[in-house]
Amino acid sequence: MKQWIRTNRHLRQEEFLKAIRSKLLGHYRYYGITDNYDRMKAYQTETTKLMEKWLNRRSQRKSFTRERFSEVIKKWQLPKPRIYVDIYK
Repeated sequence: MKQWIRTNRHLRQEEFLKAIRSKLLGHYRYYGITDNYDRMKAYQTETTKLMEKWLNRRSQRKSFTRERFSEVIKKWQLPKPRIYVDIYK
């Protein structure tokens, strides 16, 4: 994810966030098995940190303040991790 964010930070905000949503959802569906919630939540947190870091490096000034970045994340509603498969059933 780090490499993808770094190489695609030039995309328009809408395209970038649409792709991130898709990537996160695919990751959650693949790894969303019993007892893996904590690692998926850590992946989401790390992805959000990476997005803020690399999107702020698009110009010589910060593109986002922390508050503005939080607003954008809320607006686009990045998917939250969830368990898709219960292996104990």
